[in-house]
Amino acid sequence: MAASDVTFPLYPVFAFLGFVLSVIPLPWHFQAWNSGTCAFMIWVGCFCLVLFINSLIWADNAINSIPVWCDISTQIILGAGVGIPASTLCISRRLYRIISTQTVSVTRDDKRRAIYEDLAIAVGLPVLVLILHIIVQPHRFAIFEEYGCSPATYNTLPAYFLYYMWPVLIGSISFVYSSLTLRSFYIRRLQFNQIFSSNSAINPSRYIRLMALALIDIMCTIPIGIYIIYVDLKGVPLAPWISWDDTHFDFGRVVLIPAVIWKSDPSSVDALQINRWLPVICAFIFFALFGFAEEARKHYRRVFWFFANRFGFYPSERGSNTGQGKIGVFSA
Repeated sequence: MAASDVTFPLYPVFAFLGFVLSVIPLPWHFQAWNSGTCAFMIWVGCFCLVLFINSLIWADNAINSIPVWCDISTQIILGAGVGIPASTLCISRRLYRIISTQTVSVTRDDKRRAIYEDLAIAVGLPVLVLILHIIVQPHRFAIFEEYGCSPATYNTLPAYFLYYMWPVLIGSISFVYSSLTLRSFYIRRLQFNQIFSSNSAINPSRYIRLMALALIDIMCTIPIGIYIIYVDLKGVPLAPWISWDDTHFDFGRVVLIPAVIWKSDPSSVDALQINRWLPVICAFIFFALFGFAEEARKHYRRVFWFFANRFGFYPSERGSNTGQGKIGVFSA
């Protein structure tokens, strides 16, 4: 059966590219101990990979063919929904500490402590939300044709405090940190060079890119988080919370929703399309900020020549120095 999605196979291609572009800068950010940035890349990359796989398996059906995969992927989707803004909060916190610190030296213990704090936010908060979400999870999961596996949330008042509020709350805290960063930078702008010369893990260019990422998060996380809550729950009546047993009655059931059904509801179309494309857009924005930086280009050249050497090609400088090969882009 042909896929009913008009964006197929365009969407799977973009989702896979989003995964690849998210993980390309990962090695050198690990080396620089940029834990918040690494967490951002991992969450976005995992989200894009899940959406890529789902868009292939359920491109033309809503059959519960791989239930174990849906159990896993829905938890990744839930976790990434909190993990991405939480990672950006880590970036905002780090920027604020760098620009507002009164000391010019950062010890290894300080870096290790910062990593533990970032992990508590970027990993601990999503895990906490996953646990809390069980309270308002009415059934195992749902499968939307074209979209794939989707977590289920019972529209009851506790769900807003246990699950829906977290991206908006985290985005609000990021907004505060980034605003304080801008204020501190303005006040201490004369000490700008001294601050960065004392911290080898971050340079002015990288700082500007991180700041741009944080500002984009400020402009997008809160409005999009509120809008997603709105479109997800538009037309869905608020149900009263009765008890755990009532919410989890027949918990093992799986709701299967063909495309013709959910496409008949404009709110469902908006919600699913936002959830599909937002992680991909995040991946492309991140790569646009970090994928063309000087350190990135150095790693690209290193990887390129690593593989080129296996086929007998070397940089022109090597060929000219050794008297072998021809002067040019490659030397054989």
